[in-house]
Formats: sequence, C-alpha cells, structure tokens
Amino acid sequence: MPQDDAILGTRQATPEDFAGVTDWVFDLDNTLYPRHIDLFSQIDVRMTDYVAELLQLPRDEARIVQKDFYQRHGTTLRGLMSEHDIEPDAFLNYVHDIDYSWLDPDPALGSTIRRLPGRKFIFTNGDRGHAERTARQLGILDAFEDIFDIVAAGLIPKPAAETYDKFRGLHRIDTEHAVMFEDLARNLEVPKALGMKTVLVVPRNFEATLGDIWEHEGRDGAHIDFITDDLGTFLQRICA
Repeated sequence: MPQDDAILGTRQATPEDFAGVTDWVFDLDNTLYPRHIDLFSQIDVRMTDYVAELLQLPRDEARIVQKDFYQRHGTTLRGLMSEHDIEPDAFLNYVHDIDYSWLDPDPALGSTIRRLPGRKFIFTNGDRGHAERTARQLGILDAFEDIFDIVAAGLIPKPAAETYDKFRGLHRIDTEHAVMFEDLARNLEVPKALGMKTVLVVPRNFEATLGDIWEHEGRDGAHIDFITDDLGTFLQRICA
C-alpha cells in the first residue's frame, strides 16, 4: 500500500495546497514510473559499456569512472564531454537503445495527469527520444505540453540553476504557480528557491532500494514540501 505522506516525513497533501497551480513539471526516470521497475538500470549498464570502450578500461574500472563523472558533473555525459570531448549525440543514442517493454502502460496515471488544471511538462536529464518512448509506453505522452530535455538545456544537467532558468524562460513558467515532481532531492533545491512547490517521489522500502546513497541526500531538507512513494495516488488525492 502507498505510504501516507506523514509517515514519509511531511503532512498529507490536500487539493487546497495545489490550488492556483498552472504549470506541473515532472522529472522522467524513477518519477513518472516507479523506481522498482528499474528501467534506468539498462541505461546505466550501457553507460558503463560506453566508458569501458572509450577509455579501454575493464568494466569494473569503467563503472567507477562513470559514477565519478556522474557525481562530479551531474551526468556521465557531462563528465565525458568535459574531460574527453566526446560527441554527445552518439552517446545519447547509444545509452538510450533499451527495451521499453519493461514498462507497463499506466492509463490511470495518464487520466489523472490530464485532469490537472494547466500545462504539464517533462523536464529530464535524458534526451527527448528517450522521454517520448518512455511516456508513449506508459500511455501518457499526449498529456504533456512539451518535453525539456538535456539538449534543450544546452547539455547542462539539473541541478544547475542555469538549466532551470532556461526551462522557465522558454516556457514562461510562473514559478509562484508551479510545482515540480522529482526523485532526487538535490534537483528540487533550485525550484524551491524560485518559488515552486516541490514534491519528492521516493520508492517503497526506501532504504533497501537507494542505489547510490549520495543521490538521495537532502530528502529531509526544508526545500521539500511533500514526499510520496506513489505518484498516481498523490495526484488523485490533490485532484479530488
């Protein structure tokens, strides 16, 4: 069963908390679908393979390098571009060549997102093709106004402040009437500072499914307004 927000550390959200929201901004991976689906693990494997081939490293060493790039630069791609001057399109095409059938369609989520008043956006550190294929497999692609991907961001990933500025400028986001949903707490710091409401989406059995623990630092920070482990149920509650 979904955990109550109070159990997760914040009070339960109500429709009144989101009255006046006109722009709904959603991260993609591990946010619009549950982390336990583990779709991103396929991308993770291919990123390691890419690094191993590029740098001619054994796979275990390549994975250490990949994770170091991710932690220091925000994405593996940014690290490879900064330190090895790679061509980004080839990397993006390679790592997103995955099996999307791991995702089951989620018509209930699509229906709920469509009911939200105002515009809806996907804001991802992945590329547009990956976002479109993911959302299409989930059956929710047509619910969104647009996708803001890593290419639109000038290849500078969240949580860089300039990336959020570029997104809100492009789409004329009124941050005082916007909310962002994310699975990484650090990616909600800038949105909160800009005046957006923030919702952190974390997996069930949180401690057992952390992955890279450092990714999830800050989940108890003041920049998190609400926490949920079930995006669909959370949205249904605030649509009531």
